[in-house]
Amino acid sequence: MDTLPKLLLANAQKWGHRRPAIREKEYGIWQTQSWAAYAENVRDLALGLAALGFQRGDKLAIMGVNRPEMYWAMLAAQSLGGVPVPLFHDALPAEVQHLLDHCEAKIVLAETQEQVDKVLAVREGLPKLERLIYDDPRGMRKYTDPILIALAKVQEMGRQFREQQPHYFERQVEATRPDDVAIISYRYDMAGVARGVMLTHRNLLANVENVLQVDALRPNDELMAFLPIAWLDDTFWSLAVALKVGCTINIPEEPDTLPRDLREIGPTSLVAPPRVWENLLAIIRVRVEDADIVKKSLYNYFLGLAQRMEEQRSAGRSPSLLQSLLYKIGDFLVYAPIKDHLGIRRLRFAYSGYAGGLLAPEIFSYFRALGVNLKQSYGLPEAATIVTVHRDGDVRSDTVGKPLPGVEVTISPEGEVLVRSEGVFQGYYRDPEATAAARSDGWLRTGDAGEFTEAGHLFILDRLAHVAKLADGSTFAPLWVESRLKYSPYIREAVAVGAGRPHVAALIVIDSENVARWAERQGLGHLAPEELVRHEAVQRLVHEEVRRVNQGLAASTRVQRFVILPRDWRPGDEEVTRSGQVRRDVVLKKYASLIEALYTDAASAELVTSVTYEDGRKAELRTQVSLITVQAPEEIGVAG
Repeated sequence: MDTLPKLLLANAQKWGHRRPAIREKEYGIWQTQSWAAYAENVRDLALGLAALGFQRGDKLAIMGVNRPEMYWAMLAAQSLGGVPVPLFHDALPAEVQHLLDHCEAKIVLAETQEQVDKVLAVREGLPKLERLIYDDPRGMRKYTDPILIALAKVQEMGRQFREQQPHYFERQVEATRPDDVAIISYRYDMAGVARGVMLTHRNLLANVENVLQVDALRPNDELMAFLPIAWLDDTFWSLAVALKVGCTINIPEEPDTLPRDLREIGPTSLVAPPRVWENLLAIIRVRVEDADIVKKSLYNYFLGLAQRMEEQRSAGRSPSLLQSLLYKIGDFLVYAPIKDHLGIRRLRFAYSGYAGGLLAPEIFSYFRALGVNLKQSYGLPEAATIVTVHRDGDVRSDTVGKPLPGVEVTISPEGEVLVRSEGVFQGYYRDPEATAAARSDGWLRTGDAGEFTEAGHLFILDRLAHVAKLADGSTFAPLWVESRLKYSPYIREAVAVGAGRPHVAALIVIDSENVARWAERQGLGHLAPEELVRHEAVQRLVHEEVRRVNQGLAASTRVQRFVILPRDWRPGDEEVTRSGQVRRDVVLKKYASLIEALYTDAASAELVTSVTYEDGRKAELRTQVSLITVQAPEEIGVAG
């Protein structure tokens, strides 16, 4: 089977209604869809699209969260030789207009009224748009625009189409080819420019085979489908891997219910960006802070034991008999209950993906110490998501593992990571210049700086353009500092600066939820986010976190000054990409005056920033922020 639709039909024929293909939690109850029902829904939707005039090469844009209907739509478009284009459901109207126009979408599937309204608001700028399909009709009873049509109606049209042409769907699926473009996935670069990554069925399935040679999956495995559908990682695991293996994907009710839904499903494999692992650790640390003295003592003792044993294993040494015995006791009292609470006890393996940056070695080692077979992976959409990953028994907390089978990785003379494999993309849609720039003599240029260790592991330093020198000539890789700062449960984002400067400084965004809980435990009462960042106790808390991080950094790269920013960064405000990666160039420009102030003796500075609301309106905010020098605790310089 060489295309995704062909795999779907093969699975439906093999397992029919006997095995679950998708579970979706709705209104607190898990709803199960068999492989036969999955294929029937895809068939009805594909034929309905055909009745609307959708043909080979046409683009179907999809706006929504993880739902079975979104996966039906992707496979329905592919079954007709068309191309699905998943977009972020919360994109602003201007962004929606640009992407729909750029991909030349003929039909859009919008999940809810919110997405429908955005498309209708920019419809005049979309000359190729012919139909707008909606899934959830709530709030749309009085909508009369003829471009609108319900998803249920489209599927009904598909069933009627089948009565006239009973074999049309099967013939269309059989006509799909491995070199058909299977998806256009928009990736935002660090400057905020969206580029449509084109991948074929061959690209996706070749890399699935590469991954399965390292970590095999079985039909009875359970995966979680919670990454945004606009991320290629979701297409890779929730469609390509699931279809190839025949395993079940489980869709949480809401992003906020993921921890609870993880506990209920107990997945056997989990792929998540660093932010998810950071959040899971934050949940544990908050619970420990709230525990009584006995439980806290047990936790600290057995965690220390587990971390020492993990360090020994990483160094190639075997634990002693006494350590192994104590670990079993610790597993009963501490490790297993923690994993049960998080829903990760059944995991055979888990990947921390590269989206949003590297996972701090301390966090990585923490989960490994608990007995979670967590592996660091590295990749990018242009290479069908995964390039390198750790192997069982060969894991290093500060590397991203070895290249997958079938994947070649080399380092250019300039220090850039280059990739060559059958999974490398076909190019950026309607952007030949960017496509040419991304390739060099048959290699994909990743834009990342890295090197290989003596053991053959790839070590990622940072983006090549971000590696710089301090004023004294010391090499400075911001990502290395930032990933360690984000190990703190109280620091959500950090940007380290220092190129050409005498020392390193940092812009810090606190995790308002965790800091608020900490503040309540300290008796500070309920504080609003803007009050938290100004409170002296919170500033002292963050100062201690920075001091702790500095102890593990080379002297030249230790943070000497920092500022806590008054609000979180959101994609709509341009500081971070839709995949959660900080847009460094944007941040450096937007906060240039504040960065300059960090290299003076000033104790505070005025911060002027603009914010963009969900409806596209902009506003300017003026705030006085404290500039904090990292000193001994009794000498903390806090102003304002």
